[in-house]
Amino acid sequence: MWFRNARVYRFTKPFDITPAELETQLAEGAFKPCGPQETFRQGWVSPLGRHSEQLVHSANGYHLIALRREEKILPGPVIKEAVAERVEAIEQEQMRKVRRKEKDEIKEQVTLELLPQAFSRSRRLFAYLAPKDGFLVVDSGSAKQAEELASALRKAIGSLPVRMPAVNQAPGFTFTGWLTGSIDLPSQISLGHECEIKDPGEDGGVVRCRGLDLQGDEIRTHLDAGMQVTKLSLTWDDNVSFVLDEELGIRRLKFGETLTEKLEDIDNDDVAAKFDASFSIMTLELSNLLPGLLEALGGEDRSAIIEDA
Repeated sequence: MWFRNARVYRFTKPFDITPAELETQLAEGAFKPCGPQETFRQGWVSPLGRHSEQLVHSANGYHLIALRREEKILPGPVIKEAVAERVEAIEQEQMRKVRRKEKDEIKEQVTLELLPQAFSRSRRLFAYLAPKDGFLVVDSGSAKQAEELASALRKAIGSLPVRMPAVNQAPGFTFTGWLTGSIDLPSQISLGHECEIKDPGEDGGVVRCRGLDLQGDEIRTHLDAGMQVTKLSLTWDDNVSFVLDEELGIRRLKFGETLTEKLEDIDNDDVAAKFDASFSIMTLELSNLLPGLLEALGGEDRSAIIEDA
């Protein structure tokens, strides 16, 4: 269980929930497959898949959950062709022109008729609650998908006081300062070999760089011209590498050998034990990384956070 992305939310006030309470609340919205006439459904499933029926996997105060979404796939050309055939038949049989409103009604009817034959596509979206750290972490590179999970969780438990973390200075300003040397790079962080640079103007261009020395002359020329860094590849404490963007979205998370080697002594056939161990290692590492990143980016703005209940 290694997250590949991390979209982070900050709890705005003290929040705690027991695994039993969370299990009960999620059970009311457990996943059920799409019915014959439904285009999509979503609900909570076990993070361990077929290896467990529990909807919450907890370890060391961290609660892992999974939201499954199922969608029926009806290709647009298939619907268009079926509608065209039905419209042509009506016009020939009744000797009249089918107007737009009637075409829309025919399209709705055709869609309902074809849904039972449609293929289904499903995905699972993972997240964990870290009440003691004050974070909700979603394994998604998409802000929209992360918000879908947060909204579903809010509906399930009744209240979810979270917002995106805020820092005291713009991340792009800090990224740029790290590359130009005007801001010291924290000792726990080392630069990777990838970045994205944008012209802050309304119609500004974008430069994406890979495999380059990020503090070299080629990139420095763009920064001296007024461009700003909006994405940056980094390594934290020689253990975790990732790409961080100016919205504090973490993508392409990779955990180093020093972390993954800790799983070698666990029996590969014991899926639950291996899952639990990797989840524990990951959350422990992220519990150091996330507040460390916020501090490195100028410190967290906690003005909207209620410290005491």
